[in-house]
Amino acid sequence: MTSGVAFVVPGGIDDPDVPSGGNVYDRRLCRGLAAAGRPVREITAPGGWPRPGTGARAQLDRSLADLPDGTTVLMDGLVACGVPDVVVPHASRLRLAVLVHMPLVDEGDAHLDALERDTLRAAAAVVATSQWAMKRLIGQHGLDPARVHSVPPGVDPAPLAAGTDGASRLLCVASMTPRKGHDVLAEALGRVADLPWTCLCAGPLDRDPGHTAWVRGLIDRHGLGDRVDLSGPLTGRALDAAYDAADLAVLPTRSETYGMVVTEALARGTPVLTSDVDGVPGTLGHAPGGTVPGMLVPPDNPAALAAALRRWLRDPGLRDRLRAAARRRRDTLSGWDETSRRMAAVLDGLAEETP
Repeated sequence: MTSGVAFVVPGGIDDPDVPSGGNVYDRRLCRGLAAAGRPVREITAPGGWPRPGTGARAQLDRSLADLPDGTTVLMDGLVACGVPDVVVPHASRLRLAVLVHMPLVDEGDAHLDALERDTLRAAAAVVATSQWAMKRLIGQHGLDPARVHSVPPGVDPAPLAAGTDGASRLLCVASMTPRKGHDVLAEALGRVADLPWTCLCAGPLDRDPGHTAWVRGLIDRHGLGDRVDLSGPLTGRALDAAYDAADLAVLPTRSETYGMVVTEALARGTPVLTSDVDGVPGTLGHAPGGTVPGMLVPPDNPAALAAALRRWLRDPGLRDRLRAAARRRRDTLSGWDETSRRMAAVLDGLAEETP
């Protein structure tokens, strides 16, 4: 019989008002493992991770203490990595794997980075969501490469996007935080205001109210209020409709471990304009034959982003080439069943060990 797993996930994993790639990954993995015949005991950990309060710490400690010795445990790194004082004492008796969606060093806090190091060095396995992130964690924390694995997200099959006129409808799906670069996008759009386009920005607006106010100010300063729609979070059919109407997906991120929105656009045959940073180039990938199904620009560079947008909007031949490449890349994307299979292989390796 296939052994089960206890999966510790953040509270709010299914809250439609706070969608995130990490939450989607966790939920799809729970379903995928269960569908493959691997019992999943889901343990929800409410709290302000990775900086939880006393009550959240105590609840997590109790949840881990209640697990029998030898239990295979997969912990979302958002919960695990900031609290080694809670997690590490249990690591010697549990078969512990930590799933890192985003290294805490990207929070810009050296203390969090050190806490993550302590947690990951105690884990029997560490799972990253891209090859880039796997190498980053090994180098950043001095981890044993044999214990660090890459299990990228999958993507659901989707119909080809209808688009609008083939050029002018831009879509940015991301939470409005400094890391995602909406301010860079606003500045770039201001530089191409002479061309026809509209841009839908779909994602939570309340993660960093100060940054959201700054972006709104940039949009107003450039006179783009009637062309940039800050819709807030979209899920389900509303998000599907936004992707279907898009001619170009834009992700002006400053840092990104993987970038699930990139493959979500490619699954619809939509080219992607994004930053040449971290794990994003690997996610964008190449179509058969070697063509990149979009454009990569330096991060935090409004001029470069504006130049790429101008090329896209003014060059029908470029649009045709990139759209054809995106449709070919679409056929090479892996689904969530592959993600579940690869994670199961990591967990099977733990089950063979004696804690």
